[in-house]
Amino acid sequence: MIKPFNCILFAFLFFTIQLIQSQSVFGTWKTIDDRTGKPKAIIDIYEKDGLMYGKVIEIVEEGKENFICEKCEGDRKDKPVLGMHIIEEAEHVGDGVYKGDTLFDPQQAMTFRCKIWLNPDNHDELKVRGYLAFIYRTQTWQRVDG
Repeated sequence: MIKPFNCILFAFLFFTIQLIQSQSVFGTWKTIDDRTGKPKAIIDIYEKDGLMYGKVIEIVEEGKENFICEKCEGDRKDKPVLGMHIIEEAEHVGDGVYKGDTLFDPQQAMTFRCKIWLNPDNHDELKVRGYLAFIYRTQTWQRVDG
């Protein structure tokens, strides 16, 4: 027979873990096009050696499931976008904000500087801002339940 205290302790630990995980930038995110409002891809954002990386793990945009980066140059030229790293080596700069020099947009075949942070009002939204000189665009990505 399980003691009531153990049940309460288990429930507390379970919900604490869920809360901590839901407040992290790391995990699985659905990209939302800021111009059309339509979902495009699922990105796995993970940490390696203290840096942030993001990899395309699914393409959800209809008709683009097998998208090949024909406009790309270098190592990405004519490679599938599925499996491609689009965020590389972003550093934590404090207050849950990450900045880096590699946010890659396969459709434009362009690399931007980036700033990435959780929406302080909704931890299930990730703000992803790409910079080109002093011009920037910000997308809001949605957390995918794991």
